[in-house]
Amino acid sequence: MKFLSFFKKDLFNKEKPALDGFNIATDFVDDCEYSDLQPKKSKNYTADLIEWLEVVATAIIAVVLIFSFIFRIATIDGNSMLDTLHSGERVIISNLNYTAKNGDIVVISRNAENSVAHQSTNNSPIIKRVIATAGQTVNINFVTGDVYVDNEKIYEDYIKTPTLVKGDVSFPLYVPEGYIFVLGDNRNDSLDSRFSQIGDNGLVDTRYILGHAIFRVTPFNKIGELK
Repeated sequence: MKFLSFFKKDLFNKEKPALDGFNIATDFVDDCEYSDLQPKKSKNYTADLIEWLEVVATAIIAVVLIFSFIFRIATIDGNSMLDTLHSGERVIISNLNYTAKNGDIVVISRNAENSVAHQSTNNSPIIKRVIATAGQTVNINFVTGDVYVDNEKIYEDYIKTPTLVKGDVSFPLYVPEGYIFVLGDNRNDSLDSRFSQIGDNGLVDTRYILGHAIFRVTPFNKIGELK
């Protein structure tokens, strides 16, 4: 049989190398990386430390740049934004390609105290909510406490009290180009666009906007997006 003759030829072939196992082992060594067979060098801990410090320094610089030019952290001082924001809380503000919109909470650089009770001027920024922007007209019914923008009553689920306190600004009030109209959420204790001490007869120049408050970072149990 051809199969048997082939088996015999293979089994008794004297020309076949006697050390097949050695050849297999040699093939295995040839497939390994040369470096794997060399003794491992001890680590240069000084170089590793320097590299680690460079990474940390780069990260710190990046954070500083981000919070200097893109984001800032502002601390709330006063009660004019109750119950949305409380004194001592910290928020992140951003002014990157920002255009004020109705309902936004903004930090404004103005020389005014953030309370009706303390009307002496200082250098502290104030934080308020944008009620109207350029081209809109604001009116307030100080009997019912309702606020109207372009003759439409706005729904304000964020306010602590109705808008009953009247300032020295006359309504209806048109908001010209480059200005915004702002109110504090705590309407009975907020020095805002109802008072001529703020901006230009209550209207705030958009160039005074330091940033849009977008996120609360403290206290930790209230971390989250601001609305």
